[in-house]
Amino acid sequence: MSLHDDTGHMPPPGNDTGTRAPHRSFWRSPGGIVAISFLLAAAFLLFSEHRAHALGYLPFLLLLACPLMHMFMHHGHGHHAGHQPGERPPGPDGGNQ
Repeated sequence: MSLHDDTGHMPPPGNDTGTRAPHRSFWRSPGGIVAISFLLAAAFLLFSEHRAHALGYLPFLLLLACPLMHMFMHHGHGHHAGHQPGERPPGPDGGNQ
């Protein structure tokens, strides 16, 4: 005897295709709207209270963005497997230039 109810795993009667109604996003539910409102209010209060010293770090964040963009956009260095020394990497169309 099973304590688990298996009826929830079957499509409802009369629905032979097995498709379900479109899933409603959490962020569009009443709880999601309250959560978004709370997060917006918290972000506004944090920014208004810490604006002076947070904006002081902005130049450093811009300098930090350069190596981070290099690492994430170029996927680092040393991943040139398959290229022979002196061989040019493929061009935008997939062939050698």
